[in-house]
Amino acid sequence: LLKRIAAEKARLVKAGAIRKEKSLPEIAPDEIPFGAPQGWEWVRLASSTIIVQGFAFSSGDFATDPDAGYPLIKIGDIGTSTPKVFIKEPHDPAYLVNRGDILVGLSGSIKCAIWEGPTALLNQRIARIAPSSGDLLSAWLLFGVNVCIDKWKDETSKLTVQNVKARQLYESLIPLPPVAEQHRIVAKVNELMAVCKRLEAARAEQESTRDRLATASLARLNAPNPDPAMFQHDVAFSLNNLAPLTTRPNQIKVLRQTIRNLAVHGKLVPQDPNDEPASELLKRVIAENEATFVKGRKRKFLIGLRSDDEVPKNIPATWTWSSIGQLASEMRYGTAKKCEHRIKGTPVLRIPNVSRGEVDLTNLKFGALTEEEKKTLLLRENDLLVVRSNGSLGIVGRAAIVNKAAESMSFAGYLVRIRFRQRYIHTRYIWLAMNSQHVRDLIEKPIRSTVGLKNVNSTELAAITIPLPPLAEQQRIVAKIDELMTLCDRMEASLAWGNDNRRQLIDALLHEALKPEEECEKLAG
Repeated sequence: LLKRIAAEKARLVKAGAIRKEKSLPEIAPDEIPFGAPQGWEWVRLASSTIIVQGFAFSSGDFATDPDAGYPLIKIGDIGTSTPKVFIKEPHDPAYLVNRGDILVGLSGSIKCAIWEGPTALLNQRIARIAPSSGDLLSAWLLFGVNVCIDKWKDETSKLTVQNVKARQLYESLIPLPPVAEQHRIVAKVNELMAVCKRLEAARAEQESTRDRLATASLARLNAPNPDPAMFQHDVAFSLNNLAPLTTRPNQIKVLRQTIRNLAVHGKLVPQDPNDEPASELLKRVIAENEATFVKGRKRKFLIGLRSDDEVPKNIPATWTWSSIGQLASEMRYGTAKKCEHRIKGTPVLRIPNVSRGEVDLTNLKFGALTEEEKKTLLLRENDLLVVRSNGSLGIVGRAAIVNKAAESMSFAGYLVRIRFRQRYIHTRYIWLAMNSQHVRDLIEKPIRSTVGLKNVNSTELAAITIPLPPLAEQQRIVAKIDELMTLCDRMEASLAWGNDNRRQLIDALLHEALKPEEECEKLAG
């Protein structure tokens, strides 16, 4: 086969159909990636194919009218069959691409595909690779080029923009089997790919059905005013079918949000009629907060409820609606001083340290705070830090609770510190309420249409309304949430374990399907 390929390339060069190539280096043993079966050979890509790199056509000659001339294949067109640009410029026939040629993107997105479109011209940073003999199948050649691409990506993985050099292209190695075996391999691959497509279609239909069932189930739990008897039935159904309904991490994410929404609407734990009503609790909190005012200084964030039209009514009888401003004993912006990694000073928590909903003490920066600033800006355990400004809408208003490890640290100006009187308010319950859909809507809807930086100030945070349960129920809710979130953690771990086992099963199935030794024995017989 290799002798016939070499003879055919020599004939094409003599006829002027292709240019004579530079001599290629001998293949060294340490270059060979893996041992090829008996009867195969490792060859340089350029020695067994015809390679043409694209031309830098002038963009001033580009047109979108299909009648303007030849279609022009750009890197983004690889894998499609419909170029969007056409060109009138005179061209060298060497840059023509025909149906069945292999195209390889050499810059940015390194990928390859067999061209299935019309005859077209080849733009720069693309290579056309064609068999130099009818004894080399394009379908097999595509497998070999993909082996090269994996190597090129490894070699350029640390570069900002991945580029394949001419030497890499021409000198790359591909394994070459006998002609008959090329046909057998391509036929087997096509057969297995058809099976994979059927499996993918069946799995997609199964997942679509599962998604519809899971969405409908969780939607019933989030209904504004559910029938009590039917609601208990829906809860039982969802909890009894968690495993079959949640098979992907994104489904567990929705489940977590549903649990939080149930918690802050009084649907997660039963109410105790002996609990002191939250309305009485709120009166005492407001009274103590007002008693701490500095005389003559207006406390901006003591903001009452919005109008009745803006406050939902579907909460238990022992609960009440309140604003963050009524519940907070203090709200304060962080330091405006520039913080750095390598200075002596106070550790300062920034947006990246809290934006995921919990305090992350990696990648800390430090600020040179004065003693006076330390008196007002150092953190205590159970402080709530809220992101007030960030370019990403989904992060604004996200909150994290300060843990023991972060005590005596400070916080940056793009965060708001909110403190509550712990004997009345469970900070973790407030954190749950801040993550509920009701609060996310209050934060995001007013700023969703703004242009530029998304932000919310302390006055707007203070006006946020949340449903407030009695203190004892706050504690029961937090305990139940911790229990259910631990269950969600186990489910996510189980999914990861299941994916690992699924991959092992697929490997075993492929090994069973291919059985190379048995196939060789059959052929030899």
